[in-house]
Amino acid sequence: MGKIYVTPDDNLHKILEEVPPCTTIYLSEGQFDGKYEVTTRGVKIIGAGADKTIIRFGDYAKKLHDDGREYNTFRTYTLCVTGHGVALENLAVENSCQNPEINGQCVALSVNTKKFRAKNCKFVSTQDTLFLAPFPDDLVLRYSGLAEEGYYDGFIPKRQLCIEGGALHAFENCEICGTVDFIFGCAEAYFKDCKIVSLKDARGTGYIAAPAHPLAAEYGFAFIGCDLLSGGAEEGSVYLARPWRDFGKCAFIDCRAGKHISRSLFDKWNDTKRDRTARFSFCDLTGIPFNPVQWSRELSRVEANKIIARSKEKIKEAYKKS
Repeated sequence: MGKIYVTPDDNLHKILEEVPPCTTIYLSEGQFDGKYEVTTRGVKIIGAGADKTIIRFGDYAKKLHDDGREYNTFRTYTLCVTGHGVALENLAVENSCQNPEINGQCVALSVNTKKFRAKNCKFVSTQDTLFLAPFPDDLVLRYSGLAEEGYYDGFIPKRQLCIEGGALHAFENCEICGTVDFIFGCAEAYFKDCKIVSLKDARGTGYIAAPAHPLAAEYGFAFIGCDLLSGGAEEGSVYLARPWRDFGKCAFIDCRAGKHISRSLFDKWNDTKRDRTARFSFCDLTGIPFNPVQWSRELSRVEANKIIARSKEKIKEAYKKS
């Protein structure tokens, strides 16, 4: 296992292209301006602190790409991870684009691989901050070119089109900031002792999670012991989650909610009927009085403890060498 030390004056793009598997890259203090992809297996990237080492760029969905089409959500990332078993520690990843109501989605981190972990990191954007692959089935058809509107002509590189299930993503002691659907995707993902910060959105309503797990997925997103904080969101204006696709699954366990969280907790996604299929649950949510929607479910302590036990097992698994 090698080590590489990098400053903002170095060519990080070239380093990431040539780095051997299972190398640790140490990023110094400073701002690394650029759009990066980590493709190599087992790479660990460690910064000097989430407030000291910042990877930053500002693409957005409505921006026109060189190919003449809009960037779309999935090409806006600041950092895209496609290497198996990549880890991030002690750094921040930001998409600097603002005004999503005009510019559209703006991803900070796109995790398009089966195993990933982050610890003591900060992820900042507005709408769609953090994408956790695999893609929903209908988007696999679209971007692989199997649907009539298929885009498989380089629109999304094949290495970034993570389509298989079984993804495991772990986040510990991280801060994740955004406005609308800012944690979204289909992975089995655990957020342990994280700060989930809802920023102010001009449209007036925010949503933390937008899961899209298929029915066959037994496990979805689990937020355990997290602080749900307002970074400008108004009282009662933010929902814990809404289903991006039918059967999306998430659980909020032992979390502490601020006054910005809606008393009904969850939303069904506009005028859809996804309230009939969404698998949303909670246990020992504190900080506000709440009256959850009837289609959500309060977990028993036994059920919650099973998820907590699995989270410990899976986070440990995420730390095993690739």
